[in-house]
Amino acid sequence: MNARTGKLFLMTLAETMKALEKAGSAQTRKTYARHGAPEPMFGVSYAALKALVKKIKVDHELALGLWKSGNFDARNLALKIADPARMSAKELERWVSECGGPFLGRYVAMLAAEGPHAPALAKAWLKSKNYAQRAAAWALVGHLAWRDAATSDAWLLERLGEIEKKIHAADNAEREAMNQALITIGCRSAALKKAALASAKRIGTVDVDHGDTACKTPDAAAAIEKAWAYSTSKGFTSPFALEAERESPRIRC
Repeated sequence: MNARTGKLFLMTLAETMKALEKAGSAQTRKTYARHGAPEPMFGVSYAALKALVKKIKVDHELALGLWKSGNFDARNLALKIADPARMSAKELERWVSECGGPFLGRYVAMLAAEGPHAPALAKAWLKSKNYAQRAAAWALVGHLAWRDAATSDAWLLERLGEIEKKIHAADNAEREAMNQALITIGCRSAALKKAALASAKRIGTVDVDHGDTACKTPDAAAAIEKAWAYSTSKGFTSPFALEAERESPRIRC
């Protein structure tokens, strides 16, 4: 057993980088590049990443080393094996600034949402002059709505008003994150579902440029209704209640 981690299985940084390089493919690299992922990268599929996460589980020191490498796939894995409780607010801010775009920024937001600094970071990043931080902020708002019971409905209702006011003039990545936050806020409670559907109606169509990809911007109202129909069909009172029973999206996605 390793004295540092208390685990029976331990990979060194060199071993992990070698495993990532071996798992990479040119086709996946092209796909990630179309979605805005920065070089350097190996092109490791999410299925291969999940297999590594299953072996490694949580190894915060390894995560820090992987992030420091600057490799996209290494950073993607780092976000999945890091310990949210050990991430400082300063480290999370640095990771957002270094992630090279919204692709990894969404995962930094997921990591932040599971730690103690989430509310303060969401408030600070929403006021940022940096669009990447604001996009991460809205992703963080969405994950607080989706998974954090301590986040108040009143605060989320204020965010709906902000989305209505700013979404159409926002940067492309921020606009996409706002639309997703609108959906997840609407999945929180019956009252917020009603408010989010009304906001979606007033907002209308949200245009996001997805570049050379097959991605489409979800219609917020339709996505909210679909999530509620699915969760209630499974016996849950809300999509929020269903999500509470699932593995963290940072790990499963």
